[in-house]
Amino acid sequence: MWTARRTGDIVLIKTLLYTGVRVAELVKIGLGDVNLDTCRIRITHGKGDKDRYVPFPTPFKETLALHIDAMRGKNATFLFESNWKKPYSTRGVRAMLARYATKAGLDHHMPPHRLRHFLFTWLKTHGIDDAHIQPYSGHASRTSLEIYSRVALADAQHTYDGVINQYPV
Repeated sequence: MWTARRTGDIVLIKTLLYTGVRVAELVKIGLGDVNLDTCRIRITHGKGDKDRYVPFPTPFKETLALHIDAMRGKNATFLFESNWKKPYSTRGVRAMLARYATKAGLDHHMPPHRLRHFLFTWLKTHGIDDAHIQPYSGHASRTSLEIYSRVALADAQHTYDGVINQYPV
């Protein structure tokens, strides 16, 4: 996937992976919504018409800055915009991910929401508390994050199987 000729595609995929934004939110991110100083992106009118900020990792800042500069050079308004000066469509993003999944030899499609689930499950399995994930996820409450705990239990089974034979019973 990282051999893509379109660096904008790589930036888009990494933005999905690092922030966990919904695809409908991703396509509405304006250039002015990205704060490179604080490493946060403002999501306006997200699900439930809620606004929030999502973080991105500091090492991604330079890549994102280069992308923003390139988009400003094209007089773009949105972070991800077509050659026709329109924001990408959610359908277009899904099709892009499907193309890369096929190129990578995956035998299943890669919907954008799976990347969101991957991030939040990964954060949970690495000990990040729901109280820290909830504001970034856009979920109305922490109880909504239980799905990521349930998914993480599948990973826990492998760990459990590896140590249960040492249990002193």
